[in-house]
Amino acid sequence: MNKGLTKYLLFFLIFKIGQSCFAQTDSTKRQNPQIKFSGFIDVFYAYDFNQPQKESRQAFLYNHNRHNKLDVNLGFIKGAIEHNKYRANIALHTGTYANDNYASEPKLLQNIFEANIGLALNKKNNLWIDAGIFASHIGFESAISTDSWTLTRSLLAENSPYYLSGAKLTFKPNSKWELAALITNGWQRIRKVPGNSLPSLGTQVKFSPSEKTTWNWSTFIGTDDPDSTRRMRYFNNFFGQFQLNNKWGLIAGFDIGMQQRKHKSSQYDFWFSPVMILKYQLSETWATAFRTEYYQDQIGIIIPTNTTNGFKTTGLSLNIDFTPSRRLFYRLEGRWLNSKDKIFQQTNNLANNNLFIVTSIAIRLDR
Repeated sequence: MNKGLTKYLLFFLIFKIGQSCFAQTDSTKRQNPQIKFSGFIDVFYAYDFNQPQKESRQAFLYNHNRHNKLDVNLGFIKGAIEHNKYRANIALHTGTYANDNYASEPKLLQNIFEANIGLALNKKNNLWIDAGIFASHIGFESAISTDSWTLTRSLLAENSPYYLSGAKLTFKPNSKWELAALITNGWQRIRKVPGNSLPSLGTQVKFSPSEKTTWNWSTFIGTDDPDSTRRMRYFNNFFGQFQLNNKWGLIAGFDIGMQQRKHKSSQYDFWFSPVMILKYQLSETWATAFRTEYYQDQIGIIIPTNTTNGFKTTGLSLNIDFTPSRRLFYRLEGRWLNSKDKIFQQTNNLANNNLFIVTSIAIRLDR
């Protein structure tokens, strides 16, 4: 964000804190803030049958991306303050996810998983402003593996923002609708691209007509270039999540984006990705999920390959999950990727196919 906007937001937040502290109603006076601590660690082992020589198996994957090595994908500790008029979160993380996904950030910021403060702006407490570093509003998957139906993340999720920095305005008029507007530092950026003075914008519309159905539409408008070579990027994420019955669940998602071919051009290049995940609850502690997906980025806007057909990849995966308690998760997944061009690391060469298995033990701790 530019300095003027940052100063305005800080002034606004300070004003609202003072207002909430000195103009409380009887009900808010009686409520004390809750302080909560939590933690998470996901330890994994992956075996890639292509036997790649590089530490990161594939450059377009940011989770569980090591071959024949036991490692930590993500571990974090988190502190949170919750009140009906304000909230705050701070979390520090480590692991291969942090190493790969935050590599372009300044070293001082690479271990920040979350750092934000939020304030309620009305008496009903259904209009909030949050500012800082927070999880992205895009997609149905997050960096926390146990929040996802599959162990590894879809190509769609791996190549759209996991986190954003800036400010977010959220409005929940009722239990069915959630609306959000965002101003951020860019496409998965804590610090802006040097030389870029343009803030990025985002929106989210989430509709849940029942506990079993959720529809979501998220957008991003901005650039990942400095002003001198600015190419505008426009992105849409759609998904529907459905609990078909007490055994079966379905997620269907679709991403589509376009970016200017060059500065001030009227020509645009596109990328898109459909995905579908079907989950079956075998028992109270066992579940399985099947995923089919496709990702096409022919020009290399998001995933550059320097090949004739670019990134045109189909994927299938099957996983089985064992959850003996709400804190402990054991997961096993097999995944196969097939590309039109030879893009996958294979020993010292490249291949059209990539088959690998991943297993993980994850623990979630909270108060």
